[in-house]
Amino acid sequence: MNTTIILKWALVAGIVVVLNFFFNYSIFLVYKAPQREKFCPQEQVNIMPTTQEECVAKGGSWNVGGEVPAKPVPTAAQLERATWCDVTFTCQKEFNEAQKLYNRNVFVSLVVLGAISLIVSFFISHLTAVSLGLSLGGVLSLIVGPVRYWNDMDDYLRVIVLGIALVALIWLGVKKIKE
Repeated sequence: MNTTIILKWALVAGIVVVLNFFFNYSIFLVYKAPQREKFCPQEQVNIMPTTQEECVAKGGSWNVGGEVPAKPVPTAAQLERATWCDVTFTCQKEFNEAQKLYNRNVFVSLVVLGAISLIVSFFISHLTAVSLGLSLGGVLSLIVGPVRYWNDMDDYLRVIVLGIALVALIWLGVKKIKE
């Protein structure tokens, strides 16, 4: 009897883990993350702009005052004046925007897949271990999706997503779980 319970919980844990690996790897396979190198290609030889005009012309941001970054190595004149060019300013902004969009789309995908898993688990509740594995795997996906996008998400969207999730879970509990 104890062996059967242990085997069922091992099956549940396996489904939870593999389901989420499957979701995440499938998304990774179908929808590629933006690569920083495509936005900010590395030159073999980097010649740092020494004036604000050169810096801005290369898409950089000219910085005056404050700490000088260790990379790229600042010139002696820049150290004296504490000025430097952040040559990746524009391309980094573009990369960050692409990364936010990617994280938003992965968030939506994981929430949808998690919700589908949760719903399917209620329809196969007669298969206890499989149903429990799918439901816990779906809940984990519902956690991983928002965590990925949480920092970029608007506050109102956070409340809306959490409200929808709460209402859906309560509705499923009322309609499908009989005590």
